This record gives sequence, C-alpha cells and structure tokens, in this order.
Amino acid sequence: MEALLDGQAEALTQKAIDLALTGDMGALRICLDRIMPARKDRPVTFGLPPIGTAQDAAKASSAVLAAVATGELTPADAGEISRLIDTWVKAFETAELTERLGRLERMTNQ
Repeated sequence: MEALLDGQAEALTQKAIDLALTGDMGALRICLDRIMPARKDRPVTFGLPPIGTAQDAAKASSAVLAAVATGELTPADAGEISRLIDTWVKAFETAELTERLGRLERMTNQ
C-alpha cells in the first residue's frame, strides 16, 4: 500500500483541497484539521495557593490532591499541575543552593 502512495502526496493533498473547496465536508474537515488542529488540552480553573517557599509548594500539592478527591480536578490535570509544582520546587532549590554556595565562597575568601 505504501509503495502505491509513493510520490503521490502532493496530488492527494491537492485533491483534498479541491474537494474541500467544492463543499465536500469530509475533505474540508481534513484540510481544516491540518490548518488549525484541535487543542489537545484546555485551560483548567483551579484555586492554586500562592507558592513562594518550598513549604508553600507542599501545601499546593496537598490542595491538588484534595481537588482530585472532590472531583474538581481530573487525575490527568492534577498530574500536569503537580509537574509544574515540581519544576518550581527544583528551580527554587537550585536558586537557594546557588545563593548558599555564594555565601560560603564569600566567607571562605575573607
């Protein structure tokens, strides 16, 4: 089957476009899906507590788990939000360690 289609991509694409332009709804849907694909995700409205410290991140994670338990968030949405929280924690820890290391270096250089 693949061998039959070799070299035909341009012709098939043009045929789909021609059909779409004449009102063929299936061809139109195919063309529009290529121009503007459907979103794979959606915005989630969730009252995430502010995060300014690692302890705040732990509270935010607890809030995410509670929201899953009550059905406010799906497990998939909670997983994505949790990954964002984890990324924030790693960035916070890195910044904090860099600051501590800088202080230690300044102390030892005196």
